[in-house]
Amino acid sequence: MSDAVIEVADLDARYGLGHVLQGLELRAGRECVALMGRNGVGKSTLARVLMGLTPPRADGVVRLLGQDVLGWPPHRIARLGVGYVPQGRRLFPSLTVDEHLELNRRPGPAGTRWTADAVFELFPSLGQRRRSYGNQISGGERSMLAIGRALVTNPGCLILDEPTEGLAPAVVENVAEGLRTLTGEGVAVLLIEQNVKAAALAADRAYFMAEGRIVHEAADKAAMTDDTVLSRYLGVSA
Repeated sequence: MSDAVIEVADLDARYGLGHVLQGLELRAGRECVALMGRNGVGKSTLARVLMGLTPPRADGVVRLLGQDVLGWPPHRIARLGVGYVPQGRRLFPSLTVDEHLELNRRPGPAGTRWTADAVFELFPSLGQRRRSYGNQISGGERSMLAIGRALVTNPGCLILDEPTEGLAPAVVENVAEGLRTLTGEGVAVLLIEQNVKAAALAADRAYFMAEGRIVHEAADKAAMTDDTVLSRYLGVSA
């Protein structure tokens, strides 16, 4: 894929003696690509490496928006135009919805398209809670706010780590619809998920991980929900 926005090649990452990522490779253009796998296979470690959050025991190629970023600090990667939604959302309980968005607002590769009003247009229910604090909103609203907080940086690519964890099915559909809207506007999305429904609704294709490696690539939505693949790599069925 010559127009890759997110490109990882021959990536190894270690915590102490633990060899978590082993020769991992994936690419994503201006599309939504899901990364799926059981707990403990290294998905969140990959997200941390991409964002410069992992201690510097990582080797290989990590190229985001055309720049080799392995070893860069997180703030420099963010300034390049990379949005990040961490697992667990990591909101500030003492800030309102409006304050979360205002704190992170800045121009980026997407210009100034994403403002607080644009986020509320994408997630109308969140707009109804704009003066509520981070610890007063529902799980679904927290997920929407975490995505919105990343969007107001106007990123060229967006990395999401389990954004639908613990959400009701109707909210999962809302989040997936929002991610489809983003890719339609040219934002590259890497969706790290265990929720098969969320991945199938949002993503164009998927990678499956096991033991720190990419072990299967599903080229389209039908292949992503194949029962044999899901049973083998996730232990579930469609």
